[in-house]
Amino acid sequence: MAVRDDDVRLSVLDTSPIVEGSTAREALHNTVDLARAADALGYHRYWVPEHHSMRGVASAAPAVLVARIADATNGLRVGSGGVLLPNHAPVVIAEQFGTLEALHPGRIDLGIGRAPGGNSRAVAAVRKTTPDRGDFADQLADQLADQLAELLGYFAMSEPERGTVAAIPAVGNRPDVWLLGQSSTSARLAGANGLPYAVAHHLNPDCLEQIQTYEEAFWPSAANPEPRVLISVAAIAAESDTRAEWLAGSTRLKTLSRLRDSRIRLPTPQAAAEVTWTQDERAEVAHRTRGLLTGTPDAIRQQLDAVLSKTHVRELMVTTPVHGHDDRRHSYELLAELLPKPAGPGASATERY
Repeated sequence: MAVRDDDVRLSVLDTSPIVEGSTAREALHNTVDLARAADALGYHRYWVPEHHSMRGVASAAPAVLVARIADATNGLRVGSGGVLLPNHAPVVIAEQFGTLEALHPGRIDLGIGRAPGGNSRAVAAVRKTTPDRGDFADQLADQLADQLAELLGYFAMSEPERGTVAAIPAVGNRPDVWLLGQSSTSARLAGANGLPYAVAHHLNPDCLEQIQTYEEAFWPSAANPEPRVLISVAAIAAESDTRAEWLAGSTRLKTLSRLRDSRIRLPTPQAAAEVTWTQDERAEVAHRTRGLLTGTPDAIRQQLDAVLSKTHVRELMVTTPVHGHDDRRHSYELLAELLPKPAGPGASATERY
């Protein structure tokens, strides 16, 4: 399997990064600009995440941002990557994304996640609760199955009975629902519910076991008679390998800042080039960013082909952690050259499915 195969799709994961020297307003406008470019270039989907109280991320309200992107584009599928289910009442998510699907039929994706989406203080502010730190992960796992069943139930309603709670905009307006994850727990849950599974390869490059677990657990559903998997990858393309690696210096320095416990927004490549590293730091950052693909389009193609051959997926969702918006957009323009037959802005989302 290769990127140039007709049935392989490229998509975009955009966190709306607030890079060093920029603002949330600029980041959100950059997201809309990049989405328009992705639509014209023939990308398949465009997802935005939910993060709270993170200085370097402007995407905190995915339903709002999805609405704006869908309005600004034509054929691109648009969705959340993802809405964090423990943070919201399932009926509210169903109402929001049912509304989006009604307004943009056949174009909306609802990616569901279970991560906290921020530190403990941010989570407490969002949920108006203070979770027990020791049992937090277990609490989330226990709640997610029930919340997911409730959410899917709202989309499954045909005609609400009197006295029942219904997400009225969701009746007859079901988006393409995905479960996001990087663990065996999320893989089994996605499979058991007959949902497609989005795997965070850019966070966990060793994800083959999760994909196999999902496929083994998959139970066919009306919406998904067969398993579907996409994986997210981090990639930076440029005209030369040297330029691509220079741009990658920003995300490597940000990773280093975590090691040094001095978190920063994504810095400029020049700032990264001026930092003095120890050998141990270089080795640790190299390990933590081992999933980052850099180089010319041809070099990236070879790396993506290797990922496809290993995982046997048919869709790759690319996130590009570079400082300059023009550089980020250009990277996606270069990667679009790998598409066999760009659908173009006139193609419907169904044709891109």
